[in-house]
Amino acid sequence: MTAIASLESALLSLGRMDILACQDTVIHRVDPRAKIITTAVFLAAVVSFGKYEVSPMVPFVFYPVFLISAGNIPGAYIMKKVLFVSPFALMVGIFNPLFDNSVVLMPGGYEISAGWISLSSIMLRFFLTVTTALALIACTGFHNVCYALHKLGAPRVFVVQLLFLYRYLFVLMEEGGRMIRARNLRSFDGRGAGLRVYGSSVGHLLLRTVNRAQRIHNAMVCRGFDGNIRIMRISGFKLTDLMFILAWSGLFILFRCVNVPRLAGNIVAGLIL
Repeated sequence: MTAIASLESALLSLGRMDILACQDTVIHRVDPRAKIITTAVFLAAVVSFGKYEVSPMVPFVFYPVFLISAGNIPGAYIMKKVLFVSPFALMVGIFNPLFDNSVVLMPGGYEISAGWISLSSIMLRFFLTVTTALALIACTGFHNVCYALHKLGAPRVFVVQLLFLYRYLFVLMEEGGRMIRARNLRSFDGRGAGLRVYGSSVGHLLLRTVNRAQRIHNAMVCRGFDGNIRIMRISGFKLTDLMFILAWSGLFILFRCVNVPRLAGNIVAGLIL
């Protein structure tokens, strides 16, 4: 029953994104295209930093914090998802301190190697990009994100595949939950739960999802599906949406060109001395 509970919990957690996207806040009313363009500028600025730059990226925290706070999105919900995938980012740079051990800083007599600096840069960059992406989906909705990508010129096939991928995540988890429940009802005292059984279950799950996908595709063709998914959208691009793009993009360019933490430290030190 633990596996079933885990699948149901994952399904509810994924579906909560759509619930959060249905709110009516200031950030929800911004056109999805404006949020996509602004986030793209944000991501380009963050990933353009060198591997030994950490402090210049700190001011970029303001953007995901703004999305979460203005969109009334639970911060703990976003952080839980970020921490869930953080081991993958950690594995990218976990060996940097071992191979790049040249000392670059000695605060208070403690030696800090370049490897630790590069690892910190990787983790901060990961935190900024993933948190912003999750906050964007939570305050926009996956379907509206796909709508914005389509309006911005993304290939139709790419947008349709994204929509189907998102929809079939729910279908796949539902099918997996039914298979696990059926196996538990047919097993006695938890027997028959070995690795071979789970491997066979994964194979049957793939076969069932392929057959279901074929049935759904045939049903869609019978109902006139021509490769286009039409999303109803009433509101248009407004002046406030353009101001949203210009204001945040200008701020990102400023953060990228000026080391704000160092500048602030120099100003404070000058005032004290």
